[in-house]
Amino acid sequence: MKKGFFLVMLAQALSSLADNALFIAAIALIAELSGPDWMTPAMKWFFAFAYVILAAFVGAIADSFPKGRVMFCTNAIKISGCLLMFGFALLAPSDKSLHAYIVCFSYALVGIGAAAYSPAKYGIVTELLPPRDLVKGNSWIEGLTVLSIIFGVVLGGKLIEPPLSDFLLSLPWMSVLAKTPAEAAVVVIGFIYIMAAICNLLIPNTHFVYPKQESNPVKLVSVFANYVRILWQDKVGQISLAVTTLFWGAGATLQLIVLQWGKDHLELSIAQSANLMGVAAIGTIIGSVLAGKVPLTRALHVLPIGVVMGFSVMLMTIVKETWAVYFTLILVGGLSGFFVVPLNALLQHRGHVLLSAGHSIAVQNFNEQLNILFMVAAYWFMLEMNLHINTIIIIFGVIVALLMALVIVWCYRNQRRYPATFAEIGEDGHGRAQTGH
Repeated sequence: MKKGFFLVMLAQALSSLADNALFIAAIALIAELSGPDWMTPAMKWFFAFAYVILAAFVGAIADSFPKGRVMFCTNAIKISGCLLMFGFALLAPSDKSLHAYIVCFSYALVGIGAAAYSPAKYGIVTELLPPRDLVKGNSWIEGLTVLSIIFGVVLGGKLIEPPLSDFLLSLPWMSVLAKTPAEAAVVVIGFIYIMAAICNLLIPNTHFVYPKQESNPVKLVSVFANYVRILWQDKVGQISLAVTTLFWGAGATLQLIVLQWGKDHLELSIAQSANLMGVAAIGTIIGSVLAGKVPLTRALHVLPIGVVMGFSVMLMTIVKETWAVYFTLILVGGLSGFFVVPLNALLQHRGHVLLSAGHSIAVQNFNEQLNILFMVAAYWFMLEMNLHINTIIIIFGVIVALLMALVIVWCYRNQRRYPATFAEIGEDGHGRAQTGH
């Protein structure tokens, strides 16, 4: 692995860690401001919405400039979201209602930065690594991403609860910037974004040159729509795209479900519920490491794991004891890590062959975030219907398992009808096996 790849991993881990810690801090900040409950799923929804509306443009941006510089600029946008989130309290401390809405808007601004960050982050992996190392590299990137999501939620929980919040507010310089635990947490998270930005600046220029990118917005949308069509029409790409789309939509929704499950089923606080996500990290580490041993040619063999993962989520409704709760979360985390890494690597490989690094990742993000919009909206709707969280979990698990079973049938059908296309897995797009540069 090249030195630049490790800088990419570190920058990605810090940036994703901050994104997810900020989500918990924003929830706590809205609670301090007595904001409505619907703002929690709304923040997640608008974060994903930024990915969807910018999908046609961020791929071109990622392929037009050195990707390390793109990652630096997009981290600056995230920092702006942090500044706006707690800065409004300094300007208008008495207007709590408006501040709650500003918090929601600020997290959407962070989503804009994340949307532009993602194609550069994944695209540079294909520039730094030979094809034969893509699965291994992606196992590290995806493992760190999932872990940063989990630990980011845990960090957010720790920052808003004593004794850490008390310590932060006791610092002389912090008392100038923040007055509440949530505000102090946002300040700390802002510094994490700054560290990620420094790592971005240290990423070497790969001197990878792409064709000149279109700048007309209308043409970009038209071209992007064509990219979406190309990847969905590819008989291998459509399977891996369908699976990763389902996975990330389910993952974002599951994060909200675990927070609510901890509160309603286990009678925990927001901070304690956030800590539950850290338990799943153990399984995710194991699953991601094991997935790194799966060659690209066998990536589709992990599809049945998705069905098992759907059913394993439903165990959450019957566990109460601490050991059973931990076992269930570790199981779900392990299956998730092992399941998504090979299929994500396969999708990136097919996208790199059929399109370009930046555009293929933009197509992937568009589909994944569009599904997040749908699944989070469905979760929001079920909450508004006053369904018990355990009922929501059962519905969620059944849907995931059923959809994964349908994808397996779809894949089997494609393999029978288009064997030559599936034989290309593991080749560089020109008929050569992946043996490196």
